[in-house]
Amino acid sequence: MASKPSNAFVAASWVALLAGMSAFIIGLWNAQMPLNEKGYYFTVLMYGLFAAISLQKSVRDQLEGIPVTNIYYGLSWFSTLLAVLLLTVGLWNASLTLSEKGFYAMSFLLSLFAAIAVQKNTRDAKSSQPEL
Repeated sequence: MASKPSNAFVAASWVALLAGMSAFIIGLWNAQMPLNEKGYYFTVLMYGLFAAISLQKSVRDQLEGIPVTNIYYGLSWFSTLLAVLLLTVGLWNASLTLSEKGFYAMSFLLSLFAAIAVQKNTRDAKSSQPEL
């Protein structure tokens, strides 16, 4: 039985997730780039969040002895790394200032980390409740 995460950690995780996602999306909204480029970065953010949560879940499942197929585990790793690579390539080739590129990279990574923390907290809170 896992211990329940503290309310402070749960709140900090949600604040980090909302801050990272909001900063990234507001940055896109205000960016002077074509709509299709904005769509690319938004899609990479959503794909990255899903991939990071999926990776955290598959790693945690394995640690807890819950069966995870090798193909799903491998795809989770591949998807997470691919999302980071897609953002990196997109920013590398973008006609943005270095500070803008850094802003998008940091808000993206903050969002991925926070999504993992939120998912971990959700799972810990659920597993700390006694079964009825």
